[in-house]
Amino acid sequence: SEPKTNYTPTVETMTSPASSSAATTSVHVSALDGLVNVNSLFTIAVFVGLSIATPGQHSLELRSSCDASADVAKKLLVFEVVSFSFFLFSSLVAQGLKLALNLLNSKDVDEIFRAHISIKVLRWGMMASAVGSVMGCLFLMLSMVNVIQIRLGLLSCGSESSAQAVATLLTLVSSALLVYISTAIYAFWH
Repeated sequence: SEPKTNYTPTVETMTSPASSSAATTSVHVSALDGLVNVNSLFTIAVFVGLSIATPGQHSLELRSSCDASADVAKKLLVFEVVSFSFFLFSSLVAQGLKLALNLLNSKDVDEIFRAHISIKVLRWGMMASAVGSVMGCLFLMLSMVNVIQIRLGLLSCGSESSAQAVATLLTLVSSALLVYISTAIYAFWH
């Protein structure tokens, strides 16, 4: 008969790099989720803008010279489509990265929390997605300027309501985009 030996199971602990990788992967997936969710909200705004693009609509300004022409409605439509395209691009890139992270993480049961994706690919993909969102926001802002002109009157006719609305829109959106771009660049390089 064979002698009995004491069996001591080996307990594998998650080392710092793996733990860091799991936390990083979770953060990346959360960031990608957030990006897709925000893009979805902006896409809804695009379709609301598209519903406003009806030719011959009179503005709320009492002067008929302040009514927007068909050219303004055409610009609105073009900006909305370009904006939608950028948001769709951004969302698809983010979803692709998220899918890769989730599939690669679940590949090996022993390393369920570890992603085997190149950090360069992940960073550049996230940056491409962020650039798509920024471009989508810029074109959405341009389309909103046209919505304001259609509803409140042309800026060229001196509509005070239009000027105030456009100034507020440009100030707030530009400020928010500046913060977003700065944060994205900082996160990309650190």
